[in-house]
Amino acid sequence: MLKNVIAPIQAWLLSQARCVGCGRPLSEGKRERRRDDTEKVTCVCGRIFIYDPKTKKHRRALLEEV
Repeated sequence: MLKNVIAPIQAWLLSQARCVGCGRPLSEGKRERRRDDTEKVTCVCGRIFIYDPKTKKHRRALLEEV
């Protein structure tokens, strides 16, 4: 039930390039280039995202990508 409420809000925040935890813009985060031409973005609050420049979208990092 709770996930049904939170998931759309998190998807909207990611579409706006904002952190799903604190709401800050992901442009303020620390960026690291990866081998597969993506970027690892670490937010100020510690959450980790992957940015794909081809699709110009952010997503939450998987456990093995951290």
